[in-house]
Amino acid sequence: MERRASCSCGALSIIARGNPLKISVCHCAACQRRTGSGFGVGVFFASETTEETGLSSTFRRSGDSGKLIEFHFCPTCGSTVFWKPEFRPGLTAVALGCFDEKRDLEPSQAVYDENRHAWVSIDIPQQKI
Repeated sequence: MERRASCSCGALSIIARGNPLKISVCHCAACQRRTGSGFGVGVFFASETTEETGLSSTFRRSGDSGKLIEFHFCPTCGSTVFWKPEFRPGLTAVALGCFDEKRDLEPSQAVYDENRHAWVSIDIPQQKI
């Protein structure tokens, strides 16, 4: 299986091959700020199964783990398409909303639930991945 994800203008994309290792809903304050929403969703693949196309700008910040996360976003439209967390070496996370086809991508976990807004209710199905 091959999945394509891209930014809003299409200049930055990533192809991921195979099934994701996990799909994580993150309620941390940094993901809320990054997405402008109540949470972010990362679809994690082994980095060697991904192929990036186009130019990206990067932003690095410390995560709650104390380790760096490098975010790759389109320099034209600003969409964050993927990121590489130092605390998960060898993994690349792709923003769920950037995938062309996302209907069968269901979260396998939620993290930083203590920051979850009271109006957010997400049903995490039994582990499929």
